[in-house]
Amino acid sequence: MKTKELSVVIPVYKGAKTISKLVESLHEELHTYVFEIILVNDGSPDNSEKVCTELTAIYPNINFISLRKNFGEFNAVMCGLNHVTAEYAVIIDDDFQNPPSEILKLLNKAKSANLDVVYSYYLEKKHHFFRNLGSWLVNRMTTKLLSKPADLYLSSFKLIKKEVIEEVIKYKGPYPYIDALIFRVTNNIGKIEVQHSERLEGESSYTIKKLVTLFMTILFDYSLYPVRIILSFGLVLILLSIILIILYIFKIIPDWGLSMFVFFGGVQLTSLGIIGEYVSKSFLSQSGTPQYVKK
Repeated sequence: MKTKELSVVIPVYKGAKTISKLVESLHEELHTYVFEIILVNDGSPDNSEKVCTELTAIYPNINFISLRKNFGEFNAVMCGLNHVTAEYAVIIDDDFQNPPSEILKLLNKAKSANLDVVYSYYLEKKHHFFRNLGSWLVNRMTTKLLSKPADLYLSSFKLIKKEVIEEVIKYKGPYPYIDALIFRVTNNIGKIEVQHSERLEGESSYTIKKLVTLFMTILFDYSLYPVRIILSFGLVLILLSIILIILYIFKIIPDWGLSMFVFFGGVQLTSLGIIGEYVSKSFLSQSGTPQYVKK
């Protein structure tokens, strides 16, 4: 039996009208490869589960998992990654905005440049304005918090090597953010331009609530940045109080009460920051942040 070259992970949500066409297209485009398709139904309210079940009877290379409720896209993708058996896995949405023909661009780029991860990017995005704005904000945020290269767009359409996936799925927490987990493991990352199309059916489920939730997940689950802002601000206040005391000693200011107020405020914030450092590092340790990753 030939070794599988590619796993295609597809989180399915309200995809009853598109998933059959997508699976058919995948078989047309990848017919020269040994590949598997992993469908994860993320508690869809439509009849996506029925359609996916029917597809498993037609195509023996489909592995179908149905979740009991809607856990969210990242959780569904993590579920799919836990079932990957091929050398590479590509993550693709069920809405046809990323044509299956573009998968081979990512795969060839990874093989030719020996990359662990390949992200897609678009010259012209077909998302609506709010989705594009949210993507821009997330990319700016991750550049700062995750040390992501500024010119790398964190597209959901990406290809990941199996060795990296094995490290990513060690995370067992309830709030997975795939891109942050990737950057914990490797910097051997590339990108390639692909086509981006209009949605085949329906409307995007991208909402303000989901955007805020994503911001909070990145900020508090994968970064010490908030704690260190508090700690830095506390230290600045202590320094300022010392300066005020010196000014009082040299009778440049008439009262030392303000310096004491600033000093104790600084001590409180510094104490919170120090406690936060201990708690945050303990949390990151529990969430599976690796000490190192071998090739």
